[in-house]
Amino acid sequence: MKVLITGSIAYDYIMTFSGYFKEHILPDQLEHISLSFLVDSMCRQRGGCATNIAYNLALLGERPTVMGTVGQDFGEYRDFLERCGVDTSLIVEIKDDFTASFFVSTDKAGNQIASFYTGAMRKARELSFKTLNPGEIRLAIISPNDPEAMKKYARECQELGIPYIYDPSQQIVRLKGKELIEGARGAHILILNDYEYGLFKSRTGLTGAQVEELVPTLIITCGENGSYIIEGGRRIDIPAVKPKRFVDPTGVGDAYRAGIIKGIIHNLPWEVAGRIASLAATYSLEETGPQSHHYTLEEFVRRYEDNFGPEPLVRKALLEGGEASAQLWSLPEANRQQPEARSEKRHLYTGRPRGDKQPLEAQGA
Repeated sequence: MKVLITGSIAYDYIMTFSGYFKEHILPDQLEHISLSFLVDSMCRQRGGCATNIAYNLALLGERPTVMGTVGQDFGEYRDFLERCGVDTSLIVEIKDDFTASFFVSTDKAGNQIASFYTGAMRKARELSFKTLNPGEIRLAIISPNDPEAMKKYARECQELGIPYIYDPSQQIVRLKGKELIEGARGAHILILNDYEYGLFKSRTGLTGAQVEELVPTLIITCGENGSYIIEGGRRIDIPAVKPKRFVDPTGVGDAYRAGIIKGIIHNLPWEVAGRIASLAATYSLEETGPQSHHYTLEEFVRRYEDNFGPEPLVRKALLEGGEASAQLWSLPEANRQQPEARSEKRHLYTGRPRGDKQPLEAQGA
């Protein structure tokens, strides 16, 4: 059974400018801007939410499958992913277009001028879960992508009974409130950072309590303040792991998501899954670019224990050949919600009652 990751696949072109943009902008000529900057350095990095998550999950010993669309310039990137242990068989090349690309120039003050070319990513809506065997998919994640693709994938996962994580992230502003609710309602997990959580509530008109009722599990990341997981009314706080050096936050959230997925497919308690995610995120923070860091599983476990103490479950999942569970998220007995006497529709992982509540309506959707 596979972990299927959907989302953007992109190149990032990072440039630095040794001066200040403001010195080249004439305030009285804003109606006729024509600017050109001689940059001092440029690098092309492999990026994209789906491939960042997959790269980190491969580092953690899994072989995830990515589903997405790329352009004619993807060959080297595909080879890299395969060498790292990522299954690219569901990545479709659009021969008359280029892979989605992000171009950004940064000046001495940290100001940025950026552009994003969607490219082949706009074709992601033409892919479908219905061409796959749902029984072979252990878990899917719907991360930022072409908005039409995100809506389609959520709907198909619900129709096919595929468990999925909903991760709208940067695309919250491009989805209507009703669409966000529909995407989250069928998910097993909703994951956002704290700023995105505020946007999600604003776009949908929902309160925090209503969002918690919308999904069985809510995960919110808070940067250097760690993260927290709310499941069945219980909040679990996860501390951040202090980095050895702070280099580049790009892709840190994607690394965190990979750690969460690793914990889920090995049936680890939320406390342990969250700590794995926290450490995976810190490794990403310590290098330039979202796919430049690396570690062995032994190094990862050693650093986990240095920060959180010995954990046999982590050793088993990462070092002792512990296989991923065929049945998702069967929590240890101590962490389970006790079943109630009456018969209710319950959630796939947690046993939490889903309930037949009145539908939540988006405000201003």
